[in-house]
Amino acid sequence: MQDQRNVVRKLYRRLVKRERHPFPKPGKRLEAPAAPGVYVIFNPNGRAYHVGRTTRGKRGLAQRLADHMAGRSSFAIKMFEGDGSRLRGRWTFSYLEVPDGRDRALLEALAIGTLCPVHIGVGEPVTENT
Repeated sequence: MQDQRNVVRKLYRRLVKRERHPFPKPGKRLEAPAAPGVYVIFNPNGRAYHVGRTTRGKRGLAQRLADHMAGRSSFAIKMFEGDGSRLRGRWTFSYLEVPDGRDRALLEALAIGTLCPVHIGVGEPVTENT
């Protein structure tokens, strides 16, 4: 148990140190790996707005981030009224590839609890003061 806690803590430290990538401008393609992992979406001011993970899908992180841009996520629906294209050009994301499903779930939980993102998908209205 303690070993897994240490593994997840190390993964978290790696995640928060990762480079932030801008969502591509209109007409440009999203660059992200097709591997499974955990990601953080930041607003233009650098605040964590959403933490997520891949659970299924053949294209991993690339597919999940593209789903947000296409408005196919609770995050895009709540934040942008389904217009995920509003992420393009100003919002950023970081990610960490994590092959193990349990490690991904625990890392996502730790990142949510530590970063306190605005949107966590609890079915309640999103507010900045949360």
